[in-house]
Amino acid sequence: MTSPQTPQTQEKHVTTGATVWLTGLPSAGKTTIAYELAGRLREEGHRVEVLDGDEIREFISAGLGFSREDRHTNVQRIGFLAELLARNGVLVLVPVIAPYADSRDAVRKRHEANSTAYVEVHVATPVEVCSVRDVKGLYAKQAAGELTGLTGVDDPYEEPETPDLRIESQNQTVQESAAAVYALLTERSLA
Repeated sequence: MTSPQTPQTQEKHVTTGATVWLTGLPSAGKTTIAYELAGRLREEGHRVEVLDGDEIREFISAGLGFSREDRHTNVQRIGFLAELLARNGVLVLVPVIAPYADSRDAVRKRHEANSTAYVEVHVATPVEVCSVRDVKGLYAKQAAGELTGLTGVDDPYEEPETPDLRIESQNQTVQESAAAVYALLTERSLA
């Protein structure tokens, strides 16, 4: 038998939903920032999900390649799932490269059509910094000729022209980057 909720615990259960899309180059810090922010939001009682791009590719977009069309399809699937969760009261953090502006715009429009809050964060870490971080070894493979189509190197990355927030992760800690996103969410009454 569960005990009834006290007014104190009821206040902690926050149900404002929104999608926070973190776009940027591979190894920019998107996923690290998302998980740092998710922890803080959960501590405050928010329902939070992180839709990690690698996990989505494995479980929802398996079989898709990295052509422009396949990348667009992958982003639209993630956008659909994010919007569905967000309109049902979940704060959805989406650390996904999403290299093409038209794909990101279509996701934003899906959210607008459903009156679902959407925040675009550009993790604007320069390729020179990302290639040193090289979390997954992609830049090394590309440099060795073992990989082609690396976003920002030999495949395009269209930077957002007017993101809601631009973070230069090379100039601050992960906690500071997450705090900047949190401050924007607070300003917009989403956290």
